[in-house]
Amino acid sequence: MKSVFLFLASISAMTGVGLGAFGAHGLKNVLSPELLTVYQTGVTYQMWHALGLMGIALVHQQAAESKLIYWAGWLMFIGIILFSGSLYLLAILDLKWIGIITPIGGVSFIMAWVLIAIFTTKKQHNSRYKNARS
Repeated sequence: MKSVFLFLASISAMTGVGLGAFGAHGLKNVLSPELLTVYQTGVTYQMWHALGLMGIALVHQQAAESKLIYWAGWLMFIGIILFSGSLYLLAILDLKWIGIITPIGGVSFIMAWVLIAIFTTKKQHNSRYKNARS
């Protein structure tokens, strides 16, 4: 596989579009407005973080040795699963207790962005990445 993060980003974006369409067309007459908003929040965060994961995939191709980027990618994907996934389950199945998982996904998102920020401040030793930045 050329890039696990590009693969995960594409799967996340694809399912985000599908789940968004399902919510807009299949759930609008089924869910309460409040639960539909919860569902839509899951879709929004999934799509934005699928794009973030795609960015990580592109950076990872240039800085494959970076543990910061590697872990940022996994944390972002875990965030999509836990944050958006828990919101989908909460909305569709009306499982209030599953909301305790959502903040764990949110923390995963935040930590992924923190690792990316740290990566940008580190002096790069990989000449291939330096040349790509110039």
